Amino acid sequence: MNVTYSELRARARESLQGNWGKSILALIVYGIVAGLIGIFTLIPFVGYIVQFLTTGALTLGFIIFFVGIARKEGPPISEVFSGFSHFLKALGVYFFMTIFTLLWSLLFIIPGIIAYYRYSQAYYILQDNPDIGALEAIRQSKQLMKGRKWKLFVLHLTFIGWVFLALLTFGIGFLWLYPYFFVTQAHFYDEITGRIIPPPHPDSF
Repeated sequence: MNVTYSELRARARESLQGNWGKSILALIVYGIVAGLIGIFTLIPFVGYIVQFLTTGALTLGFIIFFVGIARKEGPPISEVFSGFSHFLKALGVYFFMTIFTLLWSLLFIIPGIIAYYRYSQAYYILQDNPDIGALEAIRQSKQLMKGRKWKLFVLHLTFIGWVFLALLTFGIGFLWLYPYFFVTQAHFYDEITGRIIPPPHPDSF
């Protein structure tokens, strides 16, 4: 990766110009839907099945939306639900990522964290390549993240200060932090996959 962490964040801020309101609203819609699904967990057994079946599709749709913001494609808020059009593949990615990460975590917490970063790009790969299968998306993520897991980990660490600031606002600040975080992460994916990205507009600095 030839770009600095601050440059990735600058790209994210530039992508979010004019899209903050839409991104926050999409986050709220996602949170409401996830919360409603979470209510099902109050129903023994059935609730957890519903949550398990829908998490992959919701996660994929969430990523599709914020990748669209990063690429300035003007995605509609309804894009948050677009993962359901690839329901089985999204479910497969969620299932295998959960199993593989859990198995590595049984060895110790560090291997589990490494596994999380190894498979972290699977949803991004799937949204760009909807014709591939879940295991192939995970395999490509594993290849893509060779030598890059630490870079993504450090990128995540650069947001710690923002997390503390968001906590000082009694959580309200997370409405801005989450879009900033996920759009930056989308730019990370585009950077390591070699996607051509236009330079940030001078006004964004």
